[in-house]
Amino acid sequence: MLVNCGPLSDFTQARYVIHLSTGKRLVLFRLPAIDPACSKSNEAQGWSYFSMEAECPHAGGPMADSSVDIEDSAYVVSCPWHAYDFNVETGESSVGIKACTFPVDVRDGSVTVDFPVEDGESIGLGRIEPVSEKVKLKNPNPNPRPSNKQSKSEKPDKQDTPVFVPEDAGPAHYLDEKATFCDWAVHILNSANPEHKIELTTHLFTIFTGREAGGNPMELGRGKLPAPDQPPREKMVEVEPGAMPRTGRGGTLKSRIAMLHALANIELWAIDLAIDICVRFATFHTEGSSKELPRAFFHDWLKVASDEAKHFSLLRTRIEELGSYFGALPVHHGLWRSALETAHDLRSRISIIALVHEARGLDVNPMTIQKFRVAGDNESVQSLEIIHNDEITHVTTGHRWLTWICAQEGTDPVQVFRANVQKHFRGAIRGPFNEEARLQAGMDRRYYEDKPSTGSGVAAT
Repeated sequence: MLVNCGPLSDFTQARYVIHLSTGKRLVLFRLPAIDPACSKSNEAQGWSYFSMEAECPHAGGPMADSSVDIEDSAYVVSCPWHAYDFNVETGESSVGIKACTFPVDVRDGSVTVDFPVEDGESIGLGRIEPVSEKVKLKNPNPNPRPSNKQSKSEKPDKQDTPVFVPEDAGPAHYLDEKATFCDWAVHILNSANPEHKIELTTHLFTIFTGREAGGNPMELGRGKLPAPDQPPREKMVEVEPGAMPRTGRGGTLKSRIAMLHALANIELWAIDLAIDICVRFATFHTEGSSKELPRAFFHDWLKVASDEAKHFSLLRTRIEELGSYFGALPVHHGLWRSALETAHDLRSRISIIALVHEARGLDVNPMTIQKFRVAGDNESVQSLEIIHNDEITHVTTGHRWLTWICAQEGTDPVQVFRANVQKHFRGAIRGPFNEEARLQAGMDRRYYEDKPSTGSGVAAT
C-alpha cells in the first residue's frame, strides 16, 4: 500500500522517522544520488530516497542514528549499537541477516513509501519527525582558521536577552592542518569555555572522519602530549556532590531547570571523559599480545564525545528557552573523580565510566523523561529521548572495547568488570535496572546481578 509522506519540498534533512498509523516506525533516508545520470523512481533533483525498518533486526538498535557509507556503488548503513551493516536498498547484510526495506517513489512532487499490508487492511501516515543530527552551536565559526589571538566582539544588547548576557569569550582557537589527533584532544580538554569545547569537539570529529574517508588519515600523535590532571571550568560554582541542592520532581519550572542543569553538567564532563580516554591511554598495549589500540578505538570515543557535545548543546538551549542559563546553579565534579580513580588503567576506566556511570544513566533516563512528559514539557522530552538513545550506543562502545581488550588478553570481560567495580567504585550497583537497554548495549545480567532471580546488585567497597 502506498503511503503518502508529503510533498518533496518538505524533505530537506538527511533522515526522518516515519510513524505509521499502526504504530510501525520506518526510517526515510535522503542521500546524494551516487549516479545522477541514472534516474530512478526513488531519485529527484540529485537526491536518492530510501526507507527501511526503524529497528535493527539484530537487537533493535535505532537505525535513524546509523552511520552511512558507500560500498560497491551502493549505500550501506551501520547500526550504532553493534555495527551490523545493511544495504539501504536491499536490506542485505555482510553478517547474514536481512533488514526490511520499502520502495520509495518521489515522482509527481510527493514522497510515497510502499508498505505491505494484509488484504483488507488499511494503513496511514501518523507523523514524520526529522532526526536531530547537528549540535546547537551559539556562535559557529563558518570559516575556522588557526589564530593565536581571540578578538572580542561587541556584547549583545541586554534588552534582547533580559535574563542573562554571557561574557563574550571570543572565537574558539583552531589548530592548523599539521595538528595531530592528540594535539586537538588536549586542546579541547584545556578549553574552559563550554561553547568552545563543544564547537571544537564537533569540528575534530568532522575533520577526523573526513580524512579517514578521504584516504588522508590524521596522525594520532600517541604519547606526545599528556592529558591535564583536570580540565578547567569557566566561572562555575563548585560544590561537593553531597551538597548539591535538590532538583525536585519536575513538577515546577524551577525543578525542571535544575534537572536539566544537572544533566548538562554531566554531559559537559562526559565530553572530557571521552576525549581524555583517547589521550591518556593512547600508548596502551594489551598484556601478553602487546597489541596497540587500533584507529577504530579513537574514532569510536571521538564519536561519543561528539554526541556528548550535541547533548550539552540541546540541554543548554532548552535551559535558556526556559529562562535560565548554564552556570546559574552549582555543579559538582563527581564524574571526574571517577576518572582520576581510574587514570592508571584503561580496563578500569571503561568499567567505571562507561559500564557503571553511563549504564546507570540508562536505568534512570526513562523515569526522568516521564517526569517531563507528565509536566507537559514536550520540548525537553524530545531532547532527552535523543540523549537516551545515544547513551545506549555509548555503553555499547565501552562494552565493545573492554571485550576487545579481554579477547586479546585471554580474560573474561565480566570478571574484569566486576573486579574493577569492587576496587574502584564506592557503594553498590543496585536496581532497578533497565534490563532491555542494558542488553541492547551488550550488558546481560552477568555484569550487574549476583543472583538474577533476586535482583541484587554488584557489591562494591
